[in-house]
Amino acid sequence: MGRILAVTNQKGGVGKTTTAINLAASFAACEIKTLLVDADPQSNSSSGVGLERNPDRLSTYHVLTGLCSAADAIQPTPFEYLDLLPATKNLIGAGIELVEADRREFRLSDALEKLRKQYAYIVIDCPPALDLLTLNALVAADAVVIPMQAEYFALEGITELLDTLERIRENFNPAIELDAVVLTMYDERTNLALQVANNLREYFGDKLCETTIPRNIRLAEAPSYGRPVIAYDPKSRGAEAYIKLAKELMDRHLAAKTASKAETLAATR
Repeated sequence: MGRILAVTNQKGGVGKTTTAINLAASFAACEIKTLLVDADPQSNSSSGVGLERNPDRLSTYHVLTGLCSAADAIQPTPFEYLDLLPATKNLIGAGIELVEADRREFRLSDALEKLRKQYAYIVIDCPPALDLLTLNALVAADAVVIPMQAEYFALEGITELLDTLERIRENFNPAIELDAVVLTMYDERTNLALQVANNLREYFGDKLCETTIPRNIRLAEAPSYGRPVIAYDPKSRGAEAYIKLAKELMDRHLAAKTASKAETLAATR
């Protein structure tokens, strides 16, 4: 069964969409069948993997409002092992249309549940807000990945996000967990970055990834060419960092799965 990861941070400019695109592409580069779900009305994840903007295309909006299945809206990408559930600007209206809808918080969860057997990883790019779209993503997700910039106000707003996760765990999705916190735009040469990293490690413990994502020109250029950085410049520092991050997360998931099986076996003895 596939694992669903929601990449989220309501604070803008932290590399959220960049992380969603390149984490999904890095899983795919490891020959793992992956689906990237664009749940952000800005639809930058969609254009970031080469899909031209087309407001008439079946999209996340149509899935959430019940106009089509997720399978019907999925688009192939030019990159092997990577598919896309795209977004269009129509998604802006979904939050309003769903206000009084049945199971409004579970629309994305219901849609993606049917795809778990097809994909090893489903990566959701959430909007930079704690709205109904993000709520749908978090209810659907097994785990959350939070990208954070190594800056003075790094923890600003994170308490609100963690409180939201706890409320979702209590009311909608008891299994959701914080999978990883990823430092982005990281420059290890600065004292500030090192200090922020130390502070975050004290706060998040082993949830803070060992892998950091550096500031990298090729990483910044790649979206304008409609390509993940692993396809744009596979030897760049940005590409290498995201491949390393994907492998770190896969190792974590394997270790957690092994530990869970061991606990289950011990409990039956």
